[in-house]
Order: sequence, then structure tokens, then C-alpha cells
Amino acid sequence: MDNLSDTLKKLKITAVDRTEDSLEGCLDCLLQALAQNNMETSEKIQESGILQLFASLLIPQSSCTAKVANIIAEVAKNEFMRTPCVDAGLISPLVQLLNSKDQEVLLQTGRALGNICYDSHEGRSAVDQAGGAQIVIDHLRSLCSITDPANEKLLTVFCGMLMNYSNENDSLQAQLINMGVIPTLVKLLGIHCQNAALTEMCLVAFGNLAELESSKEQFASTNIAEELVKLFKKQIEHDKKEMIFEVLAPLAENDAIKLQLVEAGLVECLLEIVQQKVDSDKEDDIAELKTASDLMVLLLLGDESMQKLFEGGKGNVFQRVLSWIPSNNHQLQLAGALAIANFARNDGNCIHMVDNGIVEKLMDLLDRHVEDGNVTVQHAALSALRNLAIPVINKAKMLSAGVTEAVLKFLKSEMPPVQFKLLGTLRMLIDAQAEAAEQLGKNVKLVERLVEWCEAKDHAGVMGESNRLLSALIRHSKSKDVIKTIVQSGGIKHLVTMATSEHVIMQNEALVALALIAALELGTAEKDLESAKLVQILHRLLADERSAPEIKYNSMVLICALMGSECLHKEVQDLAFLDVVSKLRSHENKSVAQQASLTEQRLTVES
Repeated sequence: MDNLSDTLKKLKITAVDRTEDSLEGCLDCLLQALAQNNMETSEKIQESGILQLFASLLIPQSSCTAKVANIIAEVAKNEFMRTPCVDAGLISPLVQLLNSKDQEVLLQTGRALGNICYDSHEGRSAVDQAGGAQIVIDHLRSLCSITDPANEKLLTVFCGMLMNYSNENDSLQAQLINMGVIPTLVKLLGIHCQNAALTEMCLVAFGNLAELESSKEQFASTNIAEELVKLFKKQIEHDKKEMIFEVLAPLAENDAIKLQLVEAGLVECLLEIVQQKVDSDKEDDIAELKTASDLMVLLLLGDESMQKLFEGGKGNVFQRVLSWIPSNNHQLQLAGALAIANFARNDGNCIHMVDNGIVEKLMDLLDRHVEDGNVTVQHAALSALRNLAIPVINKAKMLSAGVTEAVLKFLKSEMPPVQFKLLGTLRMLIDAQAEAAEQLGKNVKLVERLVEWCEAKDHAGVMGESNRLLSALIRHSKSKDVIKTIVQSGGIKHLVTMATSEHVIMQNEALVALALIAALELGTAEKDLESAKLVQILHRLLADERSAPEIKYNSMVLICALMGSECLHKEVQDLAFLDVVSKLRSHENKSVAQQASLTEQRLTVES
């Protein structure tokens, strides 16, 4: 360390005199000291004030320039040295050196700038202001096709510098994207795929940039999918595959890239991984199986990629995914059920799958998860059944296959995601199926659970779906017994509240159900309708200019139906409905205007 102090003193003198030989000797001593104890040497360098002198030594024509840049690169490995390097004015001369023709100078300058930028806002800012990124990207473009080892090393350093410059900084990442870095990096990956260090650097870069929405379009216009799949096929090590997965996942969120990945053969790679790892209990293999099957499900979220893999239900991929459902591996059961839910996104696919026995497979899967089951698997299987129940032609088939009974086993679930899907599945199944709606609507356990869930204020989805199912049971069954069950279970007040929902579709469903109650069982329900303040709510809906035409129409139909109840009739008279209704006779919607005339007549006769 004494030698170091002497060297630093000597360096101060020779830096001014510019005696190249003695300068080089001093720099070698410093590099040696840094190699032995980087941190301590860096502290001494900072204390000596020599950093400021380095700015004047960074000159293109000097033979010592590369060594000075190397020292800065070594010093900047320490977090506490990065801001001092910026304050010493080193960034501008370093960026100037990026225009050098000397490969060693470029290499050490790239290292120095990269290390100064690492996790340093000041470093990045200074490089940004000096215009360093654009020069580096231009170098990557011009050197891209040269495959000798020295050039590949330089390319790796430049890629690393850009990563340190933009890591976790959206605006600098966006700047690189605008400078066209993505096509350049994709080209690099294709040409240098044999070079592990450079490949790894490109992958880290892609991983960072792919998180940005604006990058996806640029990626989609390159052959990134093809390059990544080609690279993926060569990998044996878990860590390397994991790196590629980390790039694939954010990229695969883009529908165009999903299709490109499918066309490049990624799905076959994923299926192979699943087959290889399914029985392994090694941690790495379990992680790889999960990542591969999750990515498979993600690829099926794109309409085109999904349809391409479905191949009319005859496709190898579809058949392989089907075989996951009866497997004993929870991760595969989950991925299989989610994949079916994704395949079930159009009527043609749904009809084909129901005709080919998928419902039974999903019911068997649910059966295996009734007691202390896996919640994610329950949720996924119910999602698939819900989607399959959308086409009209499937409803009766699924009902006769016993889907409602299978689904009702999960009524006791305390997990909101499962409750939500259970409700949605039942609602889809009974749509326009009077007999099924009546059977479910008379099921006291179900109705009581629905009423309970109508109060699940912490889970808006469950609350909304419970209300919608209550209303659907009445609308599709048109049954007095169903209405009585709902009245006895305390469901009326929830239907009245639903009429004030912010969603027009829910308001409407509630009003239609309430009109049926008023027409079929007014005597049974009148007390509950009165205490829920239905008449006041209807007055408000009719007076509110923002109410949709169908809401006004159904509110008036309901008012007429309520006239058969003495107490509700009196409330209608007390609230001066005539004024509100007569204004609606001139409503621009014909149906509303006609119903207003009829309602006005009815109110006049009854008053």
C-alpha cells in the first residue's frame, strides 16, 4: 500500500508531464494493486483526487488510453466509486473514445461505461446526455457479422453496457427500442448462437426489453421466435432453458408472437419437456414442467394460435393436452383444464369437445378434488365447464351428463375464485333450460348459499354472480315454487338492490325477475318488496335521465304488476308516479313511449 501511495503521487506528476513510459509504469502498478485488492485501492484512488486527472488522460491518440479506461472499469465495480467517476467528468471523454478504431480501447471503454451505469442513476444520466447509447448501437450494427473471438468479446461488452444503462429504467429502455436495438440484438443472436457469453447477454437484454409493451411490435417484426426456439432446442442445462423461458413468457403475451412461436415449433419442445419431466421429483424438473405447461396455456390465449393447435379437435397437441387431465400430477391437471378452457372460446370447438367426451373427463377431475382439493385445479376445471356450457346445443347434453350435480359438490367451498366459477357455470347451464332452472331453484341449500353470497361485499365478483344466478333461476323457470323458495330464504331484498346496479345488464335481469315475482307470487313477496323499498327505487329509476331505455321500460312494466298489492299500490299513489310517467310518453324510444301511455292509463284507472 505504501508503493500505491508513491505510485499515486508519481502519477500526478507524470499525468501533467505526459511522459508515456513512466505513465505506463504507474498505470500498470495501479492495475496490479486493483487486481490484489480492488476495494481498498479504489478508496485510495478516490482519496488522492487522481480521478479528475484521468479525464485528461483519456485521449484517442495516447498509447495509455486503454489502460486508463481499464482502471476506470475496475474502480467502477465498487458502488461507492460510480458517482465520483461521473463527478470527475469521465463520462464525456469515455463516450468520445467510443469513436476510436482501436479494439482494445473500445473494449475497455465499453467496460468502464457499463460498470459506471450499473445501478447508478447518475451514471446512466451522464451517458444519456453524452449520447453514448446511439454510438454503441451503431457499433453493434456494424460489427454484428464478424465472428472472430475478439470481436465477439467486444460485442458482449457492448450488450452488457446497454443492459446496465437501461436495466429497470422504462424511459431508457424505450429510448433503446426507438434507436432500433431490437432487430440488431435478434440478428446478433442468430449469427453468434455458438458463443455462450454473447447469447446469454442477448437473452438478458431481451428479458429486460420484452417487459415493455412498446417492444412487442418490434419483436414481432423480427424472427425472434424462430431464433429462440432454435436456441431452446440446443439447450441441455436447466439454467439456460430457464433464461430462454424468461424471455418467452413476456413475448408470448403478444398474439402475433404467440402464432410465430407456434409456427416455429415451440409447442413440440414444450410437450417433450412435459413428457420427460412428468415423473421426476427433482426440484429443477418440477420447475421446468410448471414453466413449460404454463407457457403452453399462454400460447392458447391467442385466437389464431389456439385454433391452429386445435386442428378441428384432431390435432396432436390437443390430444396430448387432453391426456394431462387424468394425470396424477396437479400441475398437469391444472394446465390441462386451463388449456381446455382456452380451446373452449368458440362454439365450434365447444360443441366438438362436448360431443367427444371432454365433460366426463372434467367431472372426473373435479371428483378427485372435492375433499381438501387443489383450489387452482377446481377453479380451472369449473372455468372449462363454464365455457363449454355457452353454446345452446351443449346445455342439455351437459345437464343430462350430470354437470350440475358435480358442480354443486363445491357449494361448501370457502374460496371466492371457486365460488365465482361455480356460479358462472350454473348460470350458463340453466340459460333457457326451464326444467333445470326449476330443479335448482327449489334446492333450498343452493338458494340459501346464494343469499349468503349476495352479501359477500369483499368479493364483488361472487356477489354479482350470486345475484345474477338468483335472478336467472326465476327468469328461466318462471316457477311459483322457485319464487317461494327465494322469498323464504330472504333473497328478495338482494334482487331489489340488484335493480340499482351500475351494470345495465344486471339491472335489467333484476327488473325482469321482480316483474315475474309480482305476476306470479305477489302476495308471498309483497312484505319483502315493501321493506326493500322497491317502489321508491322504481320512482328513482324512472325519474333519472341517465337510466337506459330498457330500464325505464321494465320499471314501468313492474309498476303495473305491483298494483295488485294494496300496500304497494298505496306507495305508488303517494309517490306521484303519474308526473314521471306522463313525461316519458314523449320519449325518443318507441317502446318506452308506448309503455308510458299504458302505465299512465293503468295509474289513472287505479287512482
